[in-house]
Amino acid sequence: MAKRKRNTNGEPVFTNAPIPAKKVKAATSTSNGPITIQIVAGSYDRVLHGITATISSKDEVQFADTFLFNAHASAIRCLAISPASAPAPKQTQKVILASGSTDERINLYHLSANAPSKITVPVIPSLTSKAVVENPQNRELGSLLHHASSVTALYFPNRSKLLSSAEDNTIAVTRTRDWSLLSTIKAPNPKPVGRPSGDTAPMGTAPNGVNDFAVHPSMKLMISVGKGEKSMRLWNLVTGKKAGVLNFDRGILTEVGEDRHSSGEGRKVAWGSTDTGDEFCVGFERGVLVFGMDSKPKCKVVPEPRTKIQELCYVQVEEEDDVQLMALSTEDGRILFYSTKQKDLVEGKEVEGKDTPLPSAKLIAQLGGKDIGLSGRIKDFSVLTIEEGSTKDFIVVAAGSDGALRLWRISASKDLASHDEKVKQIGKLLGTCETGNRITCLKAFVMLPKIEGAEDDDIGDLEGLEQGEDGEESNESDSE
Repeated sequence: MAKRKRNTNGEPVFTNAPIPAKKVKAATSTSNGPITIQIVAGSYDRVLHGITATISSKDEVQFADTFLFNAHASAIRCLAISPASAPAPKQTQKVILASGSTDERINLYHLSANAPSKITVPVIPSLTSKAVVENPQNRELGSLLHHASSVTALYFPNRSKLLSSAEDNTIAVTRTRDWSLLSTIKAPNPKPVGRPSGDTAPMGTAPNGVNDFAVHPSMKLMISVGKGEKSMRLWNLVTGKKAGVLNFDRGILTEVGEDRHSSGEGRKVAWGSTDTGDEFCVGFERGVLVFGMDSKPKCKVVPEPRTKIQELCYVQVEEEDDVQLMALSTEDGRILFYSTKQKDLVEGKEVEGKDTPLPSAKLIAQLGGKDIGLSGRIKDFSVLTIEEGSTKDFIVVAAGSDGALRLWRISASKDLASHDEKVKQIGKLLGTCETGNRITCLKAFVMLPKIEGAEDDDIGDLEGLEQGEDGEESNESDSE
């Protein structure tokens, strides 16, 4: 990872100074022409489904299948997509797709980051009505067998590293240049006292494993939450050692709807989307706790009416003014946007004899829900930034457990910037694609423009060497 500083006694130095962040510009589209989005969805049915969505200037969407196959022996739990490779003349840029499953395997693929030059429609429409994209750049790299249990989360902090967690209580750090295992972070097994029982553990045992993890923008810190633990762990990625543990007391858990019969374990975790990453959040079954960098609770998020939370993330609305919102999807078909700024917090009502409740984050806008006839569970979603001239919009790709992929367009200035007292129903539905599978996870990215002067069959080097992150040539198709 990075070099660590030592003092004269040879011990690691930990200070409270701000951590310098490495700025990584998110992939955006700045052209006024058609926008192509690559969507990848995993499902309970073991199917990995790749779909391209081409959005015209009139907001008309054309969906096309890029791949569809059984990728694992059991349900797919998580996906991750790396940043694109460095540009080269007349060659496609590539991203790495990683898929994790309950079969303990991590499968790896190369995907083209450039938009396809042609889309074909089946000759016999009765077989399928969808168009097909034939891209020879998409190919399988291999599989990783670093874990001894179900894979729960995957993340590319940059193109040279892949982090993965599993129910064997480990977080593995893999180098993508040669797919070698650099290190393994071992989380301790939860104490038997107070461990919840139920369908999260086999008969006669207790639940354990890492539910989720998140890496700080500086790539020096990481937080993780696990099964059977009413706490979160902070890790120093410079040394690979534990930096601290934050226990959730009963009062804090009650604030977010965790009663005495609940597990009290964190299920999701995320850092703020700004370069400084000055806050992070922990998601529970029906609520979210937001913490500052001092590890003290800042506010809470509890959707009304009460419902289960499926996925959450931060969305950067304005970079100049450092405006970010928290977005989360729910069991009842909504994507909610909350402001966690200090000036927008709503103070809770004090009750005599009890501690002052945490303030609540302000609900800014709502997408979907029963008001527009959508009530199915949104299992996962992705928010993509689209910049056209001086305007900035977002494309939200939402995956329902009913197998439907929906694309929404949101205006950053009109829908998310204003702070009206009344919660707005936002989002323009661009199109819906029925996959026919029970979707569990989703990833999407805005594809780069087409390469001029090169044919699909001649673009790139399918079997050649790819330039590594450190400047050395390496073969990324070698995997363990």
